Order: sequence, then structure tokens, then C-alpha cells
Amino acid sequence: MTQRDALPLLPTTVVGSFPQPEWLIDRAALLSGGVPRVPRPNLWRVAEELRELAHDDAARLAVRDMERAGVDIVSDGEVRRESYFSWLAPSLTGLDVLRPGTAMSRVGRPTPVPRAVGPITRPKSVLARHTTFLRAETDRPIKITVPGPFTLSALTQNEYYPDAPSLALAYAAVVNEELRDLKAAGADFVQLDEPYLQAWPDLAREYGVAAIDRALDGIGGPTVVHLCFGYAHTVREKPSGYSYLPELERCRATHVSIEAAQPRLDGAILRALPSKTIVLGVLDLGDSSVETPDVVAGRIRAALAHVPPERLIPAPDCGMKYLPRDRAVAKLEALVAGARLVRAELAGAC
Repeated sequence: MTQRDALPLLPTTVVGSFPQPEWLIDRAALLSGGVPRVPRPNLWRVAEELRELAHDDAARLAVRDMERAGVDIVSDGEVRRESYFSWLAPSLTGLDVLRPGTAMSRVGRPTPVPRAVGPITRPKSVLARHTTFLRAETDRPIKITVPGPFTLSALTQNEYYPDAPSLALAYAAVVNEELRDLKAAGADFVQLDEPYLQAWPDLAREYGVAAIDRALDGIGGPTVVHLCFGYAHTVREKPSGYSYLPELERCRATHVSIEAAQPRLDGAILRALPSKTIVLGVLDLGDSSVETPDVVAGRIRAALAHVPPERLIPAPDCGMKYLPRDRAVAKLEALVAGARLVRAELAGAC
């Protein structure tokens, strides 16, 4: 039996991004700018004609770091992306990223975003080759992340569709096509990144679940919806509760991924998701210090007061790309060690 065939109790994973190597990305430019919503090729240190090879090497490094840390479900660290969001739009028709529009960020700042100027379609798969590459690099279960349709629509200037729900469903259709290709390429877990469900809860209640369900239609295996308050690098102060979370109990996703460590989330809210596996943030990415395994274990134990261990997957709060690489690795090692402590306690109690 391979690691891909079976996962331990309390398997560990990453949310998505991992620090990109210094030789690949201009870290000062990355840290000084906001999260890119349209392409920012000036972030790359490697010439365009060599970039695909460089991305492959960076993905290998990310996988090796996660494997050495002991992470059970790995990703490619999203090292090929300027952000979780900006990579998809340039590959779709009906969107103009060269003459961007404007949308308000979750912190209330105007930010350049794609403009919807025609029917949104996907001429070909964007991540299938990257998924095949990742599948060949590890025998562990792999997770691939894509921006979710609600967040895509929230960060698009709509000049074509009659209303925001129509735009979200158009995005959901192309995301669904992409997810089908990613599953065929070997992805074990697929994840929709949907931070704007939390940022725009009233609109999310109108059509968030409908958009998610369209994106996940016919997608087998574990499917994850991730929502959060924003990267710790850009959002320092976070509320202690979600404005949109219980509503996800009605969606097709099998897993819901949330940050809980930095916002000091009251775990009782997890009882509102009785059918979902919870991917729970137990690493505070806003804290520069590395958690001890005992601290991680304590956060896991607190969640187990509300969720059975069979429905809990410990993880970082959010993507780790803004951390120094050595700090990210050390935090993942603490994550794995903390999960093992609790796993051993549960085994001893049987």
C-alpha cells in the first residue's frame, strides 16, 4: 500500500502557496505590492524563455521541503504563480488583463482587476501539465488549488454579463472544466480558494453556494473550499469569527478549509458544518516565531472538542508564500510533530 492509498488520522496538509526561491521571485517587489489580480511579470527574476524550466525546479524544491517536513498531502507550493488569483484570467477568453478595470480589495483599496468584455471560455487546460508533473514528483496525495468562481467574479470588472450571479456562474463553468482536467491528470484533492465569501457575506448568501456547486458539479473525490481573512502579511488584525461559514454546509464540497490560529477562532462554530471535513489552520502565519509541537497539539485538541478526529485535517492558516522559506519549513515541521502528538494520544485512548 502506498502513501497515496491511505492517510493517517489527522493527516497534515498545506493550504496552497509556499515561499518561492529567491532566485525565482523578486521578494522585495512581492512584499511591497498588494496581491496581484492581473499579471505582474516584473516579479520574476528568470527570463521568460527559461521560466517554465525554473518553475519546474522550484516545484521540486517545494515538494521536497514538504516531504522532509512530513506533510501528508502536498502541493507544488503554487510556485509558478504570481498570486493564487492572477494566473487564470490570462488563459481565458472574454477577459481583458492588458487594460484592466478596478475593484475594491477586501481592505477597501482600489486594485487593478480583469475586465469581462465577452463570453468567458477556456480554450485549453491551464494546470493539467503542472498537475501531471507534480503527480510524478511524489507518491503522496497531491492537492491542486484554483480560484473559486465567487472570488473570481468579485475581482472582475463586469462589462458583459447582465449581473454578478451570471458572471460567477460563467466562471464556475470554466473552473469546472479545469477541475475535470486536473482530476484526470492525477490530482487527489482539488480546492477552490474563496476568500471573498468572507469579505462579501451578503452577496455570498445570494449566489455563493450556487457558484461553488456549479464549479464542483461531477467532480469526484475530496473537494475543498478555502475561505480566510486574507494573508497575514497584508491583513494584520483579524476578527475572531466568520461572517460566512455555516452556509457552506449546504454546498457540494466535502471539505471546508479555514484559518483559526491567528484569529483565535472559537471552535464551537465548527459544529455548524456537521457533514464536512475541516481543514483547520493551526499555524499562525502572522506570528514570526515558530510554534512548538505542544502549541500545535493544543490547537488541535481544542478543535477536537467540536469535530471528531476523522473529520479534521491540521494545516497552516493560509498560504505561506510571504514567509521566509526556512520559517515556513520549521512551521510545517511543528505542524507535523503536533499532529503526531495528538494522534498518539488518540491511539493510546483506544
